[in-house]
Amino acid sequence: MRFNILTLISLVFVAPVSAQYFSEGWAPGQAVPSAVPSDTHPSFEPRTEPLPPPREGESRFSLSYILSSGPIAQLFNSFGINITERLQVAHDNLEIWDNRVPFVHDENYEDLIVKEELTEQEEKDRVWFLIITVSAAQRSGISMFADKQFDEAFNTTLIENDLPNVRWGRIDYINVTHITSKWAVWNAPVLVAVTDRGQTLRFWRATQIRLKAEALREFLKSGTWEHTPPWQTSFAPGGSREFIMEWQAIAMTRYYEFMRVIPRWALYIFTGLIGSLIMNLVHREKKPEADKKNAAPAPTPTTPAKATTSDTTTAVAPSSTNATPVKGKGKKGKK
Repeated sequence: MRFNILTLISLVFVAPVSAQYFSEGWAPGQAVPSAVPSDTHPSFEPRTEPLPPPREGESRFSLSYILSSGPIAQLFNSFGINITERLQVAHDNLEIWDNRVPFVHDENYEDLIVKEELTEQEEKDRVWFLIITVSAAQRSGISMFADKQFDEAFNTTLIENDLPNVRWGRIDYINVTHITSKWAVWNAPVLVAVTDRGQTLRFWRATQIRLKAEALREFLKSGTWEHTPPWQTSFAPGGSREFIMEWQAIAMTRYYEFMRVIPRWALYIFTGLIGSLIMNLVHREKKPEADKKNAAPAPTPTTPAKATTSDTTTAVAPSSTNATPVKGKGKKGKK
């Protein structure tokens, strides 16, 4: 009975609430509803935006244009990579140098210098004058100045045509690993004179030579560069330990190829973990030496030596029960 009462009470509250969902229907004087409802939402019309025109001197089929426009650029942007900016930086790097000066790198060094097709006399006279530069990473300082003077000397030589036996070249220190590691070049800018198909090397730092275009040309024309002794240690090309420098160059090249593909944030995390581990090992707490010296030594157990009858005597205390009284002298009592 109680259940029926609760059911009726709930129906009383549910009925008014549910009534608001019923339509009153059509009434006379109202417009007749259409069978097909009108679409209030605008239809989707895809828009096609034309691709930006290529830059001056650039083709629509060039790799830089394909990467910087269309869906490929949008894909890079979704990963937070501004590919257009990266390509612009690479393009600007090429503009800081004279493009007529050939680049010498790990892949073309053998074909360009070591295996160059020459006659016997040309092989004796051939001099490769190279500059190792870091201007791609540092746009200011002595490296940019050295590149500018080097390019001016090269341009003047092309005009004058007075150094037919000299070939000019440039090595980008940032992107060339094998050659610089084998030559033990760890900073730049450095000028190098390469002769005998790469077997004789002479090096000059920026502070050891006048970095002026005319001074560089006079340095080569007068033969003053030959007064500098070549690199003739056991690690030099042709030396007994040249293989060590070759192995080092291969190892450094593999390391560079591995590190360049790792994201920068992963390097930050890895170096932070290594640094934290080293700091914990260096600064770990040690027990002071004074506490070790003042600490009482632990007692060592000793075994008592057995007594022998010949060496030791045992004193026995008199027992109170078995003891006899000592007779002393006393006064005699009266009888």
